[in-house]
Amino acid sequence: MPGLKESTSACIDFLRDLTARGMRNPVLVITDGAPGLIAAVEQVFPAALRQRCLAHKMRNLETKVPGERWREFGPMARAVYQASSPALARLAKDEFMKGWQRELPSAVACFEDDFEACIAHLRLPIGHRRVIRTTNLLERMFGEERRRTKVIPHAFGEKAVMKLMYAALMRARQGWRNVVITSFEVKQIQSLRDHLNHEFEQRHASPLKSASRSRIHSTNGT
Repeated sequence: MPGLKESTSACIDFLRDLTARGMRNPVLVITDGAPGLIAAVEQVFPAALRQRCLAHKMRNLETKVPGERWREFGPMARAVYQASSPALARLAKDEFMKGWQRELPSAVACFEDDFEACIAHLRLPIGHRRVIRTTNLLERMFGEERRRTKVIPHAFGEKAVMKLMYAALMRARQGWRNVVITSFEVKQIQSLRDHLNHEFEQRHASPLKSASRSRIHSTNGT
C-alpha cells in the first residue's frame, strides 16, 4: 500500500493534469476522509470549499454507536449536517455534542472531526445540496465498473478500461441532466466563487501589503 506522501503526490499529479487539460478551478470539491486526497485538494485548489462525503461520514459514525442508540443518534447527527445554513448547523452542533458527549464520547469526537467540511454544501444553492453532499455520483460509477468487470473478466488493458469508463460516464450523464441550474443559481455560485477567492487572497496577503493598505493618509501631510 502506498504511504501518505506517495498517495498525496499521485492525487496532486492527477488534479494538476485536470487543470492542465482546461478544467476550471472548482467552487467545491467532494472527498471522502482519505488524508492523501484531502491534502492534494487543499494544495491544488486552495480557494475551493471541500465537502466531506456525508454518506461515508454517517457510516463511520454508525460503527461507534450501539444499534439501539443509533436510531436516535443517526437522525440527529444527519439533521445537524443538513441544517438550513452553516450558522444554524454550528449552533445545532454545540447542542448535539452536549447531549451525547458523556454517553458516546468517541462518536461525538468522530462527529466533530472535519465538521466544517461536512457542512460546506450549505453554502451552495438549496436545490444543489442533495447531490453535492456525498460522492454518490462517483460511487455509482465505480459500482457500474465492478458490475461489468464481473461479467467481462478478460477486459484488461488501457483501451478496454477506457471504453468501459466512457460507457459508464455516458450512462451517468443521463442522471446528471436532472440537476438543473437556474440563472439565479448561476449568479449565486459566481458570487460564492468571488467571495472564496477574496477570502483566499486575504489569508495569503503579505504583511507588507496588508500594512500599506491600513496606512492612514492625510491630504495635509499630518
